[in-house]
Amino acid sequence: MKYLLGHLALCATLLGAAPVGAHSAKHTEPVKALHGGQSLAAGPYHLELVAKDGELLLYVTDHSDKGIPSDGAKAKATIQHGFEKATIQIELEPSGDNQLKGSGTFTIYPDTGILVFLRLPEQQAYAARFTPLNAKSGAASRGESHHKAKH
Repeated sequence: MKYLLGHLALCATLLGAAPVGAHSAKHTEPVKALHGGQSLAAGPYHLELVAKDGELLLYVTDHSDKGIPSDGAKAKATIQHGFEKATIQIELEPSGDNQLKGSGTFTIYPDTGILVFLRLPEQQAYAARFTPLNAKSGAASRGESHHKAKH
């Protein structure tokens, strides 16, 4: 019994020391959109994507909706329609205080999904999957595979 309690205490100590969400964290609930786009929680950030034919604008805020500076940030959007294998890649560049912007030749359809990878300077990378014409769904995550992704 004494050894069992010792092992339980050791396990509790080790689990308490592990970073929360170290492998992945998923948030499927949308958050308040301040610019008319779709907004999702992604780690310590709220990411709002405003998607129009040919243009993407990504706003980055904290969970209190305070803008996070985008200077030095790197982001990439992958646009896919339905189950098509073809995708379109758009680089997003810092454009203003807390926003990144990119443009290309694409159209937004009801079945369009946009996967955005964002990495702020000296921070882990986060990803969010937006469905611009279906603002009630989407997902965001962080994980080993995401912050090792090539941007």
